[in-house]
Amino acid sequence: MDEETLSKGGRTRQSILQAAYEAFLEKGYAATSMREIAERAGLALGGIYNHFENKQAIFSELIVERHPFHQILPLLQAAPGDTVEEFVRNAARRMLDELGRRPDFIKLIFIEMVEFNGRDFPEMFRVVFPQILPLIQRFQSGQANLRSIPPFILFRAFLGLFFSFYMTEFLLASTPAAAMQENALDHFVDIFLHGVMIDKETA
Repeated sequence: MDEETLSKGGRTRQSILQAAYEAFLEKGYAATSMREIAERAGLALGGIYNHFENKQAIFSELIVERHPFHQILPLLQAAPGDTVEEFVRNAARRMLDELGRRPDFIKLIFIEMVEFNGRDFPEMFRVVFPQILPLIQRFQSGQANLRSIPPFILFRAFLGLFFSFYMTEFLLASTPAAAMQENALDHFVDIFLHGVMIDKETA
């Protein structure tokens, strides 16, 4: 929302969320206190409780409002490609490029998973699901050669495979294995589209 259209209370609320976001990414959720969030937001400690009941309430709103899916899903939807293969290759590259530019995305996801066991995911899913539906339709549009896989499972497989690609690229970057990663993304796209088993009929 445009900051100029927010009320004073709305601007204060956004200041609290931004301060909490920076503190959580810098120190982690557990090590961040309400007092520190208030100080970063330029508020007295008592003032923060006029907007949020506790630290968990701040994080719950933060994860829904700033989850990476808000940025990534529109990029995937806009990926060019007249065939499934072209679309998957371009969508995967856009997703990886965005993750590479925003390491805070990964930290936010891990805080939600490790500290909250995915507690806020149902609400986040409710908010972003309308963005997922058009993307699922991109996988299906005019492609008669797709296997009969439930559309949402196909979408989950895409996100899971290419998110794991990003994470393993990050973990392997400073290891000898990094030298063995030539055309790694192309291989992942091929695995997503065709699997790892050789088709005996075409071998």
